[in-house]
Amino acid sequence: DIEIKKCDISNLLSISKIIKECNPDKIFNLAAQSSVGKSILNPIDTVQGIVSGTLNILEASRKNNFSGRIFFAGSSEIFGNTEIGADIKHIQNPINPYGIGKQASFNLVKFYRDIHNIKCVTGVLFNHESPLRNKDFVTQKIINGARLIKNGNKNVKLKLGNIKAIRDWGWAPEYIDAIQIITDAKKLNDHVICTGQGHSLEVFIEKVFSFYNLNWEEHVEIDKSLFRPNEIKKSFGDPEPLFKELNWKASSNLDTIVKKLF
Repeated sequence: DIEIKKCDISNLLSISKIIKECNPDKIFNLAAQSSVGKSILNPIDTVQGIVSGTLNILEASRKNNFSGRIFFAGSSEIFGNTEIGADIKHIQNPINPYGIGKQASFNLVKFYRDIHNIKCVTGVLFNHESPLRNKDFVTQKIINGARLIKNGNKNVKLKLGNIKAIRDWGWAPEYIDAIQIITDAKKLNDHVICTGQGHSLEVFIEKVFSFYNLNWEEHVEIDKSLFRPNEIKKSFGDPEPLFKELNWKASSNLDTIVKKLF
């Protein structure tokens, strides 16, 4: 029951053609170069891809009088560091190209909703994990490294950057439920999707290595070259507004998420 069509999200005519042909009830835009590290090395491709993709979908929808609903995946990176749980009204201070692109996308969605009455909304997602996560992301790097060591590679040293960084980790399949609830809501409002719980990368490492009955401190090496410039030290959200308005909250905590990743 799935039909795959290819198009260039950075091409307005390509997007417009797809919308005309399919006339969908809903559009979910999850497309982006989503690695923060890669965005620092390749800012032009990252920002242009996010912003042009968002703008093309919105403008094609306006020109075609598209009456369906559109969800855009936002990112907690728009907030930068958060000393308190971030809700949708939290001050935005992105400190990397990926976050800057997502902030521009967030503002474009709001503009088209308010000015052109397009039925569009942004869900600002905090970190969400699943076994499908690309191996280049730090969570998969940790899991794969611990697995190698457990399987006999005792001399392997897992090189990591700032393990004191705090993040709000959720379970991706649950967040997909939240995305659909936000998109289907009677009143379209932007929302933050998060657990509200912040944990350091060090805690994540400890839980992964404990799963294999290993002492992480014997196998992890801190590599200063892996520290990002302008690193976000703490990032977590406020889940209460989404729960109060649409009755959704995360049910998986970090312990259950780690277990599900194996």
